[in-house]
Amino acid sequence: MGNHNYNKRKQESNKDGLTVEVRDGNVEKAIRVLKKKVIQNGIIQEVRERQFYESKGTKKRKAKAAATRRYKRNMQKRKEELGY
Repeated sequence: MGNHNYNKRKQESNKDGLTVEVRDGNVEKAIRVLKKKVIQNGIIQEVRERQFYESKGTKKRKAKAAATRRYKRNMQKRKEELGY
């Protein structure tokens, strides 16, 4: 029974992280694929955010400003579509 838990933990650890397979010795293509996966998973953005300490209040203000920008951008698109 104890062996079952070990195998389960081992499988879960494989889910974490990104893996890229190098085919036919084409390392450049594997690096491009890895970069694409890293960007899509938001890892680079997270590293940038964690680079410096940011208080909760600052995070909330930035999130609110981003939401306002998104809202204004969407409203502008709607106006253009409807011909205002």
